[in-house]
Parts: sequence; C-alpha cells; structure tokens
Amino acid sequence: MTIHSTSEVSEAYIALGANLGDREGTLKEALNRLDHYDGIEVVRCSNVYETEPVGYLDQPQFLNMAAALRTTLAPENLLHVMLDIEAQLGRVRDIRYGPRTVDLDLLWVEGQSYDTADLTLPHPRMLERAFVLVPLSDIVLPDEDSSGLRGIITAALQDIDGKEGMRLWTSNVWERGSEHSES
Repeated sequence: MTIHSTSEVSEAYIALGANLGDREGTLKEALNRLDHYDGIEVVRCSNVYETEPVGYLDQPQFLNMAAALRTTLAPENLLHVMLDIEAQLGRVRDIRYGPRTVDLDLLWVEGQSYDTADLTLPHPRMLERAFVLVPLSDIVLPDEDSSGLRGIITAALQDIDGKEGMRLWTSNVWERGSEHSES
C-alpha cells in the first residue's frame, strides 16, 4: 500500500474503543503506533470512559476515548493506517458492532467532507453516539476550533441517549495525551 502525504498539516479527530483483552493496554498501544507513524502526531487525548455496548449487546463493556491528531496524510490514507493498526492489534471483523480488541474510527478532518466507498466524513453516526461525543468534547478546544465542531458536539450532547451508561475509567491512558480541555 502506498501512503501519500502532503506538506499541509490537518487536525483530525478519531474515536478509539476496545472490549477484548487488555482494553486499556490496547488503547495505549494504538496511540503509540499512531504517534510513531510518519506523518501522524497524537496531540491530545480524552479521558477514557467505560461504556455499555451498542448494537450487539451480548459482549463485554467497552473502553472508549478520542484523540486529536496532526497529520500530513490525506484522510483516506489516514484511515488505511488506522485499519492496518487495528489488524496488527488483532481486530477481527466477524460480527457487526461485535466484540473487538480495538476499533479506530476517523471522525473529522478539519471540517472536510468526504463520501467515498471507503470513507465518509464527518463520520455518519458520530452525533448519535454518547460514547463518541463525550470523549470528543474533552479534546475539541474552543480556542482552536475554527470549524465549529465544538458547537456541533455541545448541541448533540444535549439530547443524546446513552450518557447515563458511561463512567469515567481514567483521566490519562497515554503519557503524552494528558492535555485535557476543561469540559
């Protein structure tokens, strides 16, 4: 696979989840692999929340978080790197919304819109999921949000179901990811 970079740096937001094996360790390793990939820098990480499964309910609880990345990769190339890291960390796709060692979802890239066979941006279900919106609200900084994402998240959180099924797991899963916003 050829990965194309540009000289332009974009901020991207991703969601991370895990409910099999060493959930916290797998999230740390996914962040580490992203941060060590040429053209990707993990700049902020949310708190980690333990959440109830959605969709397929007969499975363990998830740990969910979000991360802000700076990247020179085009969105589809960033997605392919994320899918490769999932595979390296043992992700098997056999049950839709089923248990997984790790799940990495590309949510938003500098307000860009994409609709291809491989990628839809913004993520089509991100505003429907408390387990995405709550961690995302931890890291979208008001003073760095020229795209209006923070306002979109705040509005979506007011009416969303599922917040009651979330509990704080830890405030720092990744050593370099401790720069939380006040939320």
